[in-house]
Amino acid sequence: MTPVFDPRASRRFKKNRGAVVGAALVVALVSFAVFGPMFAGHDPNLSDFSAGRDSTGGLLGPSSQHLLGVDPLLRDSFSRLAYGARVSLLVAFFATTISIVVGAAVGLTSGYAEGTRAASVDTFLMRMVDVGLSFPYLLLVMAIGAAVGDTTIVTILMGLGFTSWFGTARIIRAKTIQVRHLDVIMASPALGQSTASILLRHILPNVAGPLIVIASASVAQMIIAESVLSYLQVGLPPPTATWGRMLLEGQRFYTVAPRLVLAPGILIFLAVLGFNLVGEGLRDALDPHED
Repeated sequence: MTPVFDPRASRRFKKNRGAVVGAALVVALVSFAVFGPMFAGHDPNLSDFSAGRDSTGGLLGPSSQHLLGVDPLLRDSFSRLAYGARVSLLVAFFATTISIVVGAAVGLTSGYAEGTRAASVDTFLMRMVDVGLSFPYLLLVMAIGAAVGDTTIVTILMGLGFTSWFGTARIIRAKTIQVRHLDVIMASPALGQSTASILLRHILPNVAGPLIVIASASVAQMIIAESVLSYLQVGLPPPTATWGRMLLEGQRFYTVAPRLVLAPGILIFLAVLGFNLVGEGLRDALDPHED
């Protein structure tokens, strides 16, 4: 395993065209989410009754006043896309953080306890992971969303984050078992270091590479999950702008105004593609087949 901050890993990443394209997409998406609303010039939830329709009475298409036209409720599409990007990235990043932290903690604890006097801890944690993995992920998230009822961004974060760490825990457990037999780690208890210190100072840095790769792929999965929840109306309630809800609201008009479906659909595709390409690039850079 190549160290996370090894200059060679950085050079390999930069030489990977797919990874560079993915990084460019991610940077563009983040820039759109941060700066897009500043240039939109419209409230994403405010209908423009004065200039929302064209001369034939149809929905206003792209113009100098509304860069991407308006949606069926005469709201500025560009503004809603930009604010939807903020929601998607906020949910994806924070839900991924929750998932990675919980998964890493469980995986490290379980892997370090495996084969020791505390093996019962490993058994309990892995059986819990098995139960979690037995449920279809999106179905579980939708069930939680439906049960909560009054969904907020906090409940979405908690629902996505605390139902997606099981796979991470299993991978980190395997990596922990692999690296705990290193001499420096085997000698640590004799030097008086506590279990927590060994896990955080010695084992965690050795499994940080896989964690970073998992996190990158997880962000893409969270964007899809949040969009699906919004599309199925168990995500954030209206009038909050989300890409999934924009797909839902625009699907009835795809024949007369396909941009209402294409715009959020393309952004979801590019966001997922970008993070997946970055994840694959990080995987190859941190764990190359050959130097």
